[in-house]
Amino acid sequence: MSDAPLLEVRDLSIRFGAVTAVSSVGFSVAKGEVFGIVGESGAGKSAAARGIIGLLPPSARLGGSVRFRGEELVGASQARLRSVRGSEIGYVFQDALTALDPVRTIGAQLVEVLRVHRKVRPREALAAAAELLAELQIADPERTLRSYPHQLSGGMRQRAVIAAALIADPALIIADEVTSALDVTVQRKVLDLLLGVCAARGAGVILITHDLGVVAQTCDRVAVLYGGIVAEEADVFALFDRPMHPYTRALLQSMPRIGDSAPFRPIPGSAIQIFGELRACPFADRCDRVTPACRSALPPVQRTGKSTHRCLHPLAVPA
Repeated sequence: MSDAPLLEVRDLSIRFGAVTAVSSVGFSVAKGEVFGIVGESGAGKSAAARGIIGLLPPSARLGGSVRFRGEELVGASQARLRSVRGSEIGYVFQDALTALDPVRTIGAQLVEVLRVHRKVRPREALAAAAELLAELQIADPERTLRSYPHQLSGGMRQRAVIAAALIADPALIIADEVTSALDVTVQRKVLDLLLGVCAARGAGVILITHDLGVVAQTCDRVAVLYGGIVAEEADVFALFDRPMHPYTRALLQSMPRIGDSAPFRPIPGSAIQIFGELRACPFADRCDRVTPACRSALPPVQRTGKSTHRCLHPLAVPA
């Protein structure tokens, strides 16, 4: 991997009216790296991902910096953002039925995506689409290209959405909860196909999920989001072995484990919604280590080796 990050996000903030979805989020992704973003629903994962590529509604207020290959995307023109989307950064949406046009064939949609970003003839684009579907282990690519979304299974539709994100050969793929709408029997296969194709092309991946099991098996590094901030970021092994933030520990303890007799430990309370500027630790009301200081100021980013956390009372690190 190159030392220069493929994507560098700094102090990203996103507001929808009075609601603050993201507060001062920062992370970087290297070429070929699988970077996980994990957290409960409402943590700010999808808002941050959409903010990176300018897919927020006009009412949203976006601040901070998003540099892709050194180019600043915050404040870029809509024409430039449309050019980046698909050709340089691909986005795999969670709901394939919403992402696909129901009245056009899969082939027509894939050809259109490729021809928007690459100067190829329709026949060449159709051949490239068939080749990519075969790479995604679709047994009859030609038949799939002639099919409409409603004629495909959920797993096949999701592969078609993945193909649309990959067909212009972007350097970075953002995969937003790509398996959550699928049957559990096909989730792992679809995810393995996505990551395998990205690895073969040397593409970086931002994998957004609420499933820590997926993170453990697929990611190189991971950011844990809560209340619109990065509560903790670490190498995936360090995160699971030595979590620093109480929220990370609570997430890990809430995971069911096969063969483990320890009782299930859900996180007490509900995820917080932030109104206005975040001025305290968002996890304070659910934390067993909370002190008055946690409610009086937002903890600064603290670095321990290659890991970071935002907690005034981090968990002890084993010697």
